[in-house]
Order: sequence, then C-alpha cells, then structure tokens
Amino acid sequence: MKATRRVARYAVSFATAAVIIPLSVSASAVAAPAAPPLTALSTPTARTASALLLPRPTGRYAVGRDTLHLVDPRRTDPWVPQSGPRQLMVDLYYPAVAGSGTPAPYMSTAEATALINYAGLSGPLAPTTLADTRIWTRANAVPARGRYPLVVLSPGFTVPRYTLTALAEELGSRGFVVATVDHAYESAATRFPGGILPCAACDEYDAGTITQAQVAAGRAQDVSFLLTELTGPHPVWRYADLIDPARIGMAGHSIGGDATLATMLADRRVLAGADLDGPITPPVPATGIDGRPVLLIAAADPSSPDIVPTWTSSWPDLNGWKRWLTVAGADHYTFTDLDYLINESGVLSIPSAPRSIAITTSYVSAFFERQLKGVCEPLLNGPSRDFPEVTFTSS
Repeated sequence: MKATRRVARYAVSFATAAVIIPLSVSASAVAAPAAPPLTALSTPTARTASALLLPRPTGRYAVGRDTLHLVDPRRTDPWVPQSGPRQLMVDLYYPAVAGSGTPAPYMSTAEATALINYAGLSGPLAPTTLADTRIWTRANAVPARGRYPLVVLSPGFTVPRYTLTALAEELGSRGFVVATVDHAYESAATRFPGGILPCAACDEYDAGTITQAQVAAGRAQDVSFLLTELTGPHPVWRYADLIDPARIGMAGHSIGGDATLATMLADRRVLAGADLDGPITPPVPATGIDGRPVLLIAAADPSSPDIVPTWTSSWPDLNGWKRWLTVAGADHYTFTDLDYLINESGVLSIPSAPRSIAITTSYVSAFFERQLKGVCEPLLNGPSRDFPEVTFTSS
C-alpha cells in the first residue's frame, strides 16, 4: 500500500492546548526557517530556572557515548547528488565504568535552535533550554569490558537522532551497544561537518517526487553500511570489540520503524526489529522474514492513516514471534523524548507525556532482552497492571 504524503508532515497534537505543531522544513536554507508562532499559547510557562532532565535509566551499567561521522564512498547521496558521497552521523552508546568520562550534551544549541524553529516553538521554548537537557550519558567514558548485542535506532522523518536518547540510554544501561543514526538530508536539525543540513528529502517527498518506500529502502542501505563499518574486518569504532556481531537488532520511530522492516528484508544480520508508530511500506513477502521476531507499537489514534492498514496487511506474513501493542492516549511523538521534554518545559501540557518514556523504554528493552539475550520477559506475554495504557492488539 502506498504511504500517504502525511508521513513527511507528522505533527504532535496536544489536546489540552488544541495545538498542532507542523513538522516540516524547507531545503532552501541551511537551518530550518522560523515557523508561525503558536497563537493558542496565550501565556508561555517554560521553566527556565532549572534544566530539563531525562528519566534515569534503570539498568546496572553507566552509559558512555562516542560520535562518528561516516562517509560511504560507494554511494552518492540520493537526495542531493551534488553534495557527494552518502553521509551519516552516528552516536554509539555503550556500557561504561561508573564515574568515568564527562557529562555528554543532549544536543548542540544550533541543532536545538533548528528543531525549535521548525516545530513552531521559537517563542515559548529557548534553544538553550532544550540543548541543556541533562542526560545520564558520559562522553569518553571507559567501556565496561564484555561482548554486548548491538541495537540500531533510526529516528523519524525530519527529527534528529537525539530524540531517541532516552531509549538509547536505557538500552545502554541494560548491557547493549546502541547506534543512533542520522541520515543526511532527512532531518531538520542535524549538524554534519560544515553545518546543519536541510531536509532536502522532505521537500522531495512533499513534491511527490519520492515515496516513503524509497526513503525506507535508502535507510536500509545506510544501516547495512553502518553494520559493516562496525562489525566488518576493519571496524571504524575504537570500541568495536564490545559488539557481538551475532546479536544485532534494530528499532525505529515513524519512518525509522518502516526502515527497520526494510532493513530486515535486505540484511539478515538484523535478527529482531521494533517499529514504533511507523507504516510498513516495503511489502513483506508471503515467505516471511525467516521467522525473525517483530514488535509493533502504535498510538491508539495513529497520526498516519497508513499505519494500521499496512500493519494489518503485513501481519500474516510476519512468520516469527510477534506482538502488536497499542498505547491509549499516545500520540506520534510519545515514542520519542519530545513529548516528555516539551511537557516538562511547561510550554505545553501533554497528559500522556509523564508516562511516555517509561512505556517506550520498558517494552522495547524487554523485546531486545528477550530476542537478543534470551532473557524471559513476562511484560511481553500480555496486559500488565503496571502499564494499563498498553493493549495487546494481536500476538
């Protein structure tokens, strides 16, 4: 089924303020242009006196982080060919020795400015408020020696990899290496060497010259390149020996979820995949995906009309362990840091936000604990009193 063009313009809907924040950006500028002010916000109430803070990870490990800029010399960028080879920005989160390293930043002020401008929050939310969000990760931390499963995280269209930080930290604290990936020209707020790249793919999608399936397929190529760079004969990461190449999973939000299924279809190294509120546009063959497990998590009222139909049509052909979960009260960005942080800032009140990160990290972590470590996770067996918002639609 062809995905609708709305995927390029996913919005965050906040019922209490009756506000829709458009998530789109023009490729004609290096940074995203300022969006119209949120006129429904009569009195901004951002708390500027104290820094925002992501919830503390629950695992036993401290978490370290490295950043890599990768260039694939074999591929020209599909969205801006004149820019040269395909580029990725990658953050590697890993189990670390407690107390080592220095506090890592959430994102740069320049990236926060671009994200806030294009989301239409440039008045009530200061870029430094978002950029200075305190996280639990340490830069240049000493790794906790061992061999750990690898999980790749791909963000939604137009939003940067930092929006999946809480999930990356939770997985890192539980003994996974995590690679969060920004795909060039697919985000409104990602700094590459030379500056913040525009979301050129967004403009092409809006113009109808490319499809979501093409974007997902391109990301699958990106991830396969990344896996070879991390686990191949000549790994580029200094701590590559932490990764167990026989235990690799992937998860993604929105189009990143779509890309997760596309990557599983294209690369058998990915043994398990989680799709967080994203359609499935690459057709799943009738022969299935070699029995590999899949977790689908959706908002009860999906922001894209294509999510449920594509999941329904793909479900019979997902021929391994599988779960389809639906979260009541959730919106599209429940499965990222955004709802939580905007609610905590006081700019908007989002009823589901206080629970959003706990729900996402608990279920996704349980999935990868079960599928990549063989740990029994009863949370995935059926409804839980701890998470009454979560319904098992199919299993």
